[in-house]
Amino acid sequence: MSSSRVCVGAVAGAYGVRGEVRLKSFCADPRAIATYGPLQAEDGREFKITLGAQVAQGFAARLSGVLTKEQADALRGTRLYAERDQLPGLPDDEYYHADLLGLEVFDTGGQPLGRVKAVLNHGASDLLELVVPGRSGAILLPFTQAIVPTVDLAARRIIADPPEGLIE
Repeated sequence: MSSSRVCVGAVAGAYGVRGEVRLKSFCADPRAIATYGPLQAEDGREFKITLGAQVAQGFAARLSGVLTKEQADALRGTRLYAERDQLPGLPDDEYYHADLLGLEVFDTGGQPLGRVKAVLNHGASDLLELVVPGRSGAILLPFTQAIVPTVDLAARRIIADPPEGLIE
């Protein structure tokens, strides 16, 4: 997938029997997902989005070319991407998750802590999932201003001040 694209949503499965899907939006304004289109799947297929009613964990939606429940079911788990230039600009202290993936993380003393594997959000705030060489399992680092004071996208690095005992 090109770095000029950002994942803005995913198909959670079929909704009903007439080809609608349950669409999860990863946008700050969830309804904005329909304005960034057409959206592309990883395999290059393009979909125009028409949002319907809000449902549990997203929207009922129509995707162009999807006419049956079977076609909608086949799209379960499909991630949808928008061109970066279609997305709104961000303030200096906000980042697209895609920009953080792969960044090296260092502590305030310059020691490497790991590399960002994923950005997770389970409701309260974002967490950086760090992969640490030589360590089994990942470290979850709260992505707050206090713990992550510096994100330098140009240098592809993050400076973190993790709480005592988080990384041993």
